[in-house]
Amino acid sequence: MGRAEYYNDPDAPKANTLIPASNLLVVDESGAILLQRRRDTGQWALPGGAQDIGETAAECAVRECLEETGIAAEITGFLGIYTNPRHIVAYADGEIRQQYGNTYIGRPTGGEPTIDDEGDGVRFVHPADLDAYDIHPSMRQQISDYLVGAYPYLG
Repeated sequence: MGRAEYYNDPDAPKANTLIPASNLLVVDESGAILLQRRRDTGQWALPGGAQDIGETAAECAVRECLEETGIAAEITGFLGIYTNPRHIVAYADGEIRQQYGNTYIGRPTGGEPTIDDEGDGVRFVHPADLDAYDIHPSMRQQISDYLVGAYPYLG
């Protein structure tokens, strides 16, 4: 499904949906961060997605990470709650979603980087190399909050 993202854009469409989602910022033993390149935007992002009924936000983050990247991970901490009402995602089916995400910190426990129908690239990226990647500003904020130790973020 196609989508368009609006970030601090006064011309963004008005949201009609608010769905809880979770991301997992996975850091390996060298300090590199797991990223996936989204097929729908071409941008690199933390693995994550919408929470299913019957699972906790933390379970959602772990499930989404494995589904989207092939990497099994465990949660080691909590990065924050990201609820920017000026971050809007408009989907081709008419859903217009306001950002609402819980982001956890984790470490890999197994698996191999694997692409799926949502992403066409998966890799661990060292923080010194992040500027070379096209990363959405909302994801950059989360990564930056982690790298400078500004968490938990409660916004």
